[in-house]
Amino acid sequence: MKRFLFLMVLLTVLLCGFSCSEDRTNDIDPGNENPVPGNGDENPDPDNGDNTDPGDAILKHPRILLLAGEEEQVRELIAADNTWMKMHTAIIEECEAILKEPELKRVMVGKRLLDTSREFLRRVFFLAYGHRLTGDNRFLEKADQEMLAVSDFSDWNPSHYLDVAEMTLGAAIGYDWLYNSLSPSSRRKIRQAIVGKGINPSKEGNNWWLSAYTNWNQVCNTGMAFGAMAVMEDYPELANEIIDRAFQALKLPMSVYQPDGVYPEGYGYWHYGTTFNVLFLSAAEKLLGDDRGLSREPGFMETADFVKHMITPTRISFNWGDNQPSANLSVAMFWFAEKLKDPSVLWSEKPFLQRDNFSRYKKIRELPAIMIWAKNIPLASITKPTDNCFFGQGQSPVAMMRSAWDDPNAIFLGFKAGSPSAPHGHMDVGSFVMEADGVRWAGDPGTQDYNSLESLGMDIWKYDQGSDRWKVLMLNNYSHNVLTIDGKLQQVGGHAKIDRFSNKEAFKYAISDLTSVYDKAMKSVVRGAALKDNQYVVIRDEFETLNKETTLRWALYTDATIELGTTSATLTSGDKQLTIKVEGPEGLTMKSWEWDELRNSYDKENPGKAMVGFEYSAPANYKGSFEVLLIPRDAVNSARFTGSNLAEW
Repeated sequence: MKRFLFLMVLLTVLLCGFSCSEDRTNDIDPGNENPVPGNGDENPDPDNGDNTDPGDAILKHPRILLLAGEEEQVRELIAADNTWMKMHTAIIEECEAILKEPELKRVMVGKRLLDTSREFLRRVFFLAYGHRLTGDNRFLEKADQEMLAVSDFSDWNPSHYLDVAEMTLGAAIGYDWLYNSLSPSSRRKIRQAIVGKGINPSKEGNNWWLSAYTNWNQVCNTGMAFGAMAVMEDYPELANEIIDRAFQALKLPMSVYQPDGVYPEGYGYWHYGTTFNVLFLSAAEKLLGDDRGLSREPGFMETADFVKHMITPTRISFNWGDNQPSANLSVAMFWFAEKLKDPSVLWSEKPFLQRDNFSRYKKIRELPAIMIWAKNIPLASITKPTDNCFFGQGQSPVAMMRSAWDDPNAIFLGFKAGSPSAPHGHMDVGSFVMEADGVRWAGDPGTQDYNSLESLGMDIWKYDQGSDRWKVLMLNNYSHNVLTIDGKLQQVGGHAKIDRFSNKEAFKYAISDLTSVYDKAMKSVVRGAALKDNQYVVIRDEFETLNKETTLRWALYTDATIELGTTSATLTSGDKQLTIKVEGPEGLTMKSWEWDELRNSYDKENPGKAMVGFEYSAPANYKGSFEVLLIPRDAVNSARFTGSNLAEW
């Protein structure tokens, strides 16, 4: 805190010292048509001979994330542990590969420049790290070339500000980390771009994300704050404003982790929003000596436990919403482990570090940060978790249960409540994911490429009940492991929480009242999901119809081969089998639906995927239940229906 107060005083001194100096409007990027007055552009340019260095180390470059002289700490880490030697080597090898790439061009994909921005961030972060750790001037020259190239872009696409944020972050890291080796003309041009193309547009009406509770806030504020930190001695007033703005705005998305650490947008977007969030916290703490208590926001540090549970025995993720099932090494988790002084949260990351080939991580654009955050974490102290369950409330409540942490054939059950209206949400309320014997038997379809839908004129970013979003098969309930009532969509305005749960070893379960997402279609719907004796899974639905005959469809999504029985189905994947057994009222009909039967012309092809389950026509004002057992081969003879209703669980 003292360092932060010192910096604010220092910035004030800089402001006073420069307020009467020569005009500096030429240091505003010419590509920015409407420079914002009063943003520090009146300050003299140090490259013109003005002495703006206050003499304190806090304003010397490099000062973002990895301070001047801290390279030696990274070298010690590399020398002490072969894992980090392999990671360092992978980064340097990728720097060599980047040298052969042509410089980036301003290529739009639909309304986005994001692919280019992300590749720019990756290249510059890797190259700047490579130069600082090896002194290889080829990496410096290539980073300089890339930064000058994007500085010449007409703009960084402020209509889609994630593009600007990632570009600014990359430019800020390159400018700061390589500052002492860049020519005065390069510094000036890159600095102009950071301010004119990066920061200034965020003051001109392109900043709706300042009040957002989503990854947009985290990504955009981090990018702008890094830009401000990079140029703060030249633009002290602007830097103070932008950094303070980030501190205030980030409280909004950081509030969504409460109470238990669940990130509403799911695993993939957790990686995006949270990684940028901790980049800001880490940089702020390094530079200012304090994060103003942001890391102590309720639920935020608990999110490390959430993500630890999100990676399943098959080494993919429990995905929902606009997330694919893939999983990858999380750089941010090493920040949490260091901050918590708890290496055990890295249990699910440990297998990623035990692979022989680290080049698979070369597309993680923030990867060099892991070499900063891992230096105080002894990998040998990453111990197996003792908690086989996670239950979390919030915008997207979830329950996760497993039979073991150290068995790739363990049973995993993930159960989701929440609302379709959550950021990047789908109509998947009440859905579940199930694995056993190294196979994901009941999965989630993931999402469809945004541009493939936007290019057809579909507006998938409105969440009202009649939105185009809900016409998309991968986004609506027809492709999820839920009940569908009379072929209707789930209700966007509904929200379900985890009402009851248990972590007892013999019967782990979670129960959610789903009635609100079936409003006007059912009188009540309650679902329970359980892991019985660590051997098989139970899904139980209890429901009551309204004053009309109602057709209920129970289905799960799978890529296994399906064989239907009278009240059962057998799923086969390679030499593995799962048996589905159904207990319910007479008259239910087992069915399967191939993906092509369900899709429209705008839906992506999804070969080999299908839904399996049953349909039942329930009478008016009828109270009933379904109980479905998902039984791995080894438990076929021992699995039993519970013989109890949810109130008795």
